[in-house]
Amino acid sequence: MTQIQRGTALITGASSGIGALYADRLALRGYDLVLVARNRERLNTLARDISSRTGRAVEVFPADLNDAASLARVETKLRQDASITLLVNNAGIGTHTPLMDSDVERMTRMIELNVTAPTRLTYAAVPGFVARGTGAVINISSIVAISPETLNGVYGGSKAFVLAFSQSLQHELADKGVRVQAVLPGATATEFWATGGLPVEHLPAQIVMRAEDLVDAALLGFDRGEKVTIPSLHPVESWNRYEAARRAMAEHLSSNIPAPRYRAAP
Repeated sequence: MTQIQRGTALITGASSGIGALYADRLALRGYDLVLVARNRERLNTLARDISSRTGRAVEVFPADLNDAASLARVETKLRQDASITLLVNNAGIGTHTPLMDSDVERMTRMIELNVTAPTRLTYAAVPGFVARGTGAVINISSIVAISPETLNGVYGGSKAFVLAFSQSLQHELADKGVRVQAVLPGATATEFWATGGLPVEHLPAQIVMRAEDLVDAALLGFDRGEKVTIPSLHPVESWNRYEAARRAMAEHLSSNIPAPRYRAAP
């Protein structure tokens, strides 16, 4: 049977959780893979499993995206490998700890991983996509992008950047053959929570989605051409109204005079 050829997907944070599931699902869809994460042993195990089950080529690319030299190596890969047709910016960290209880150095590293890394990787990948007239970027944001009060403010701010960055790119690249999807997971059953200091078992079961369901829903949204996919949001009309209000407000956001409410009373 002839295999479908979709090019190569480069996935960051691919050694476990959401990233590993994206790797599995994309290989089943016909993508070869470049798996990026710090843990070489986990990447090797995942690569062997996926390659044996799907027959796809899987390259292991160990890299710490918080390290400038490692990040630069991934950027070079994205610029030079013309087979790459999809970038999945999944790597990230988070925390529920409030600002006053958080270490600023750790928060700075969070910004470097959640904001700087996907920005630089996107800058490395997109020019080639544009030149070839095809390609896609999937950015894993979070529901805290639109509900920043839910968790730590630096985490919420970093994920709000990912959403805004994605929306800006969607506007900029719309006529250049490059697709950009932002995925906003809610609480998802992965190691993310334990790494952030709050094991997922401590969360109410009714708000926690299986990672498999999250990724399958997100890819269905991708297939449908969604620009923003929020798998856990059931009343999609709420998002549609929110987005419509944001767009309607845009034309009124800049003026040469202050709004009347800011004029001093006579």
